[in-house]
Amino acid sequence: MANIRFAVGIQRLIPFLGYHHVLMILIAVAIILLSLLLAGCSSSSPLIPGIFLINFYYDQYTPTYDPTQVDPGVTAAIANIVGQAQLEVRVGYFGLCVNTDGAFLCSNNATALAEQVSIDQDPLNLVWVATTFKDAVVFPYLLIVAIVLAFVTFLLLATFPGWHEEHDARTGSDIDIKPFPSRPVSQVALALIFIASIFVLVSVLWQHTASVAAAQIAQDFGNGSVRSGVGTSAMVLGWFGFGLLVVVTIGLLVMILSIHLLDKLTDE
Repeated sequence: MANIRFAVGIQRLIPFLGYHHVLMILIAVAIILLSLLLAGCSSSSPLIPGIFLINFYYDQYTPTYDPTQVDPGVTAAIANIVGQAQLEVRVGYFGLCVNTDGAFLCSNNATALAEQVSIDQDPLNLVWVATTFKDAVVFPYLLIVAIVLAFVTFLLLATFPGWHEEHDARTGSDIDIKPFPSRPVSQVALALIFIASIFVLVSVLWQHTASVAAAQIAQDFGNGSVRSGVGTSAMVLGWFGFGLLVVVTIGLLVMILSIHLLDKLTDE
């Protein structure tokens, strides 16, 4: 019986879900994804340490030799310095995570993290390298502005009129109608979500390019003893968030153009 009532309730709700409601849902999902991206490595909560831009960790592997290496023997010296170190450092927009014994310790205070690590655990100062990358390369503020703009767009879409009943004097019955949304509000919403999309695109491209470049350079310097990689989860969150905002931008543009076309046809 409960399932039947639920199904009937859904059936009654669906006709009153407007086009703008779908856009609002997409914006909400994009805001959640981008917020998770910004929250990466900011705390030791479950799943948060897994959202990182780049990681550095000690790992003994066969060094890469190349004719352009002036002193190939330096890899042996680095290996002797590293010894049996097993530390891993992950970098987020607002924090670092350090793993020395299988558990991640995360904080936005790099000095406090470094004090928890011994010399034997981090002989090449990877915590300092990660901190330098976060402070000198990572720039989260475009994403923050994009989230704010997307939220404002969400609020503007919430002002769009929905379905409501009106009494038709000619037929004597109630009919469901939905007025067109305000054109200025629609245009402002389109402009805001377009700017937000551009900001997210720039941030994600910046994040991706910088992380790949830094990971390759760090691994080359620690040839045979240090590895580095780019966080897949962070890249997925960033690009999916951007994709959703692009869909909303296109959706708003199509809606505005369609309303403009209908106005022209009715005027004629």
